[in-house]
Amino acid sequence: MIIRKKFKFEGAHIVRGCSSDRCKKSLHGHSYVVEVFFTSNQLDNGQMIYDFGLTKGTIRDIVDSFDHAYSAWNKESDDFMNFIKANSDRYVVMPVSPSAEGYALLLLYIIDKIMQATEMNNGEGNVKVNSVRVHETDTGYAEAFRDDLDWFPYRLEDVHFSNPIKEEWKNPLMYDQLIAYSSGKEQTKPFKNPVITD
Repeated sequence: MIIRKKFKFEGAHIVRGCSSDRCKKSLHGHSYVVEVFFTSNQLDNGQMIYDFGLTKGTIRDIVDSFDHAYSAWNKESDDFMNFIKANSDRYVVMPVSPSAEGYALLLLYIIDKIMQATEMNNGEGNVKVNSVRVHETDTGYAEAFRDDLDWFPYRLEDVHFSNPIKEEWKNPLMYDQLIAYSSGKEQTKPFKNPVITD
């Protein structure tokens, strides 16, 4: 069984190296729709794969990081990045191109790490993110699946969120905690779903 949670953000980018001149030479934006698909080997105590309400914390904060932000491939020139940093509070520097495919891979990777770093407390099974679909326009999307994580030979440390983005997270230290857990520096899962009491 698969469930889906939908998110939205308005973001800007340039997709260097692509075929169309408009896309690779001009800063532009899109109204993105992100669909995150989850699966599990059993239902929780509420007969759910994963309570949608639980996605409104860390996962939503990560997706929202791209809202009204500039997404830059880390291969951009120093001059251009200095311009972005001087003129935009919100930016994300990514180790992949900010194409729909790049977003799908990046979000799948980060959300997968978040799920691994989350303590489940309501009888959930082995909940995993199955895929992430990113709609860049009404007519086109990219979807990354678990097998595609092999296409993402990067680390959490390779993704950089500007400080104004981090300051808006419910937990401004969330990403640092995720890195510490995922790298093995911290053994305790940093994210805990609520304990359900009747």
